Amino acid sequence: MSDLDLQPGLRECGGRADVSGRPVRELLNPREASLGATVVRRLLPNLGRRMVGAWCFVDHYGPDDIADEPGMQVPPHPHMGLQTVSWLHEGEVLHRDSVGSVQTLHPRQLGLMTSGRGIAHAEQSAVSHPRLLHGAQLWVALPEAYRHTTPAFEHHADLPVVTAPGLKATVVLGGLDGAVSPGTTYTPLVSADLALAEGANVRLPVEPDFEYAVLTMSGATEADGVPLDPGSMLYLGSGRSELPLRALSDSGLLLLGGEPFEEKIIMWWNLIGRTQEEIAQGREAWTSGDRFGTVNGYDGSPLPAPALPVTPLKPRGRTR
Repeated sequence: MSDLDLQPGLRECGGRADVSGRPVRELLNPREASLGATVVRRLLPNLGRRMVGAWCFVDHYGPDDIADEPGMQVPPHPHMGLQTVSWLHEGEVLHRDSVGSVQTLHPRQLGLMTSGRGIAHAEQSAVSHPRLLHGAQLWVALPEAYRHTTPAFEHHADLPVVTAPGLKATVVLGGLDGAVSPGTTYTPLVSADLALAEGANVRLPVEPDFEYAVLTMSGATEADGVPLDPGSMLYLGSGRSELPLRALSDSGLLLLGGEPFEEKIIMWWNLIGRTQEEIAQGREAWTSGDRFGTVNGYDGSPLPAPALPVTPLKPRGRTR
């Protein structure tokens, strides 16, 4: 999925210095952004918090009734230096990319794209599509050793599940309570889709060295005693061995976590680099048609790159 902002700023984030070594309860307020015909709630990067482990971008969208709408229509656009994670609760999304992948993604199937040195992709709802569309799109920053790796796409329809009374946890990436996702990772991290039955009161085992956040996909829940509504995200810090969760209704949460990302990164538009010069080179490569390849089969023009800002990059950490 793309950042369609026509005037994206340069952002530097990463580094361990701004990560609390103890549990916290920091509610992140989303901002709405337009993604073609789809309105999304952007939780990361946030004015107060820019990363959770290597997770650096989180959009939550829907549930939207698109029965008489075109649904998701995101033209071909570039990525570099990151992985994208597509996760649906309802609906379908057709993924196409410049390494030749064509895959329809269904609810609770993992679509994982590693951009590495550069890839382009498009995402769209088919002409005939389900009535509802509901999901999340996430990015993972690649560390220095792997950010120039060969681009690739993975689709995993069968993912491991952890169960407890009132809880079904699907392990999207990384590991949880001994269950490990088949998705490729490059830093210690985790993502798990948590389906909670009304009245469930569980204590989820987590890693003390990881920092965590939870995104509410649906229903009313409490995480560590903090009430959460759909579309809200709670940053939890680190230093925990378990996370108390309580469901006030049938609910869905997305758990995100990982070791604090040590490297400083710059995010601009759909590109991640380490210097402003790298970002400028990536933008030029997309504009000139170099490096990122061609997405075949999409009926429409690629997304043009916005102009780079004239203001210089101001170093900032993980928090404002």
